[in-house]
Amino acid sequence: MNTMTTTGDERPVRPALLRGWRRRCPNCGSGPLMRGYLSVRDACPVCGEELHHHRADDGPAYLTILIVGHAMAPLLLWYFTTFRPEPLKLAALFSVGCVVLSLYLLPRLKGAIVGYQWARRLHGFGSA
Repeated sequence: MNTMTTTGDERPVRPALLRGWRRRCPNCGSGPLMRGYLSVRDACPVCGEELHHHRADDGPAYLTILIVGHAMAPLLLWYFTTFRPEPLKLAALFSVGCVVLSLYLLPRLKGAIVGYQWARRLHGFGSA
């Protein structure tokens, strides 16, 4: 039997993560989360939710490196053993792949981390 009481103030984590991944406000899902490529807005222009509390710091960069490294290393090994390309071509291809994947993931992971912090009421996102 679950003895925890459910309150109306609970914030579901999954929708907040998905909204953050889409770079949208974790509260309403409509307003843009980012002001620039990685700059989080101080507040949502649609619902007014304060977003300046976030502390994403190095988390998005760490996760980006982790994901890109784990995705590209097996692909690099497979490509090299299957096609035996020239080293310069291989380096150029996978360098571009790593950069493109990193640039795609970095703002999305930052948004997801901000969404997680908002859902768990971390770093000042809690109710006053």
